[in-house]
Amino acid sequence: MPRVCSITGARTTTGRKIHYRGRPKAQGGIGLKPSGIGHRKIKPNLQVVRAVVDGVPTRIKVKAKCIRNGLVVKPLRRKFGYTRQQKAAGAA
Repeated sequence: MPRVCSITGARTTTGRKIHYRGRPKAQGGIGLKPSGIGHRKIKPNLQVVRAVVDGVPTRIKVKAKCIRNGLVVKPLRRKFGYTRQQKAAGAA
C-alpha cells in the first residue's frame, strides 16, 4: 500500500537541505556561502486508523493532522451504541 493519506492525498515529496558556512554580512563577514546541498525526502506522519467509511469500519492510512482536526470518524468501541440505534430503528 502506498504512503498516501486517504483523506488529503498527501504523499512523499522531495526537497533539498542547503548547508551554509561563513559569517553573515550583518555580523561583519563577507556573507554566507553554500557549502553543501543534500537531497532529502519529506514524508507525511501517517497513522493506520480504524475509521467509518461509507458506514463500514475499515482501516485507512491518515495523516496525524487529519486525526487531530477531527476529519476522521472512528467507530464505537463497544456494541452498546449499535444496539440502541437498532432498537430505535426497530421501534420507529
